[in-house]
Amino acid sequence: MKTCVNFKSDLFKPFLPEQSQVNPGRYGAELAYWLSRKLFEKGIITSYPEYEDWGWFIEYTTEEGDEYWLCCGNVEGTEDEWHIFLDPQKKGFFSRQKANIENAHSLILALRTILNKHNQISGIEWYKENEY
Repeated sequence: MKTCVNFKSDLFKPFLPEQSQVNPGRYGAELAYWLSRKLFEKGIITSYPEYEDWGWFIEYTTEEGDEYWLCCGNVEGTEDEWHIFLDPQKKGFFSRQKANIENAHSLILALRTILNKHNQISGIEWYKENEY
């Protein structure tokens, strides 16, 4: 399943100054909050966005307990090109086994629908994690 996507949009340009960002040149808060709301409108419940030094993520947990991060941020050096990818999390604190990607099908399907239907999003390219 293709779980990574790149696209272009001016919708998520940072509005706060550079010193307010997670790291210089690292954006995505606006995208993460927008995405969380749009997924909620489709019946997909996520966490509020959280940040790492590389960008932002929202957590999604299935009824079976599988946990995923939907990670997002700008393509390096841009303010209008974006990257979203699915990061399956480990099952349990000491486990090496990650959640099965196939169990996130409804999340990825909702993400596809949201991106495809928005007229201010273009250049959508989906791929598998190892193809990036």
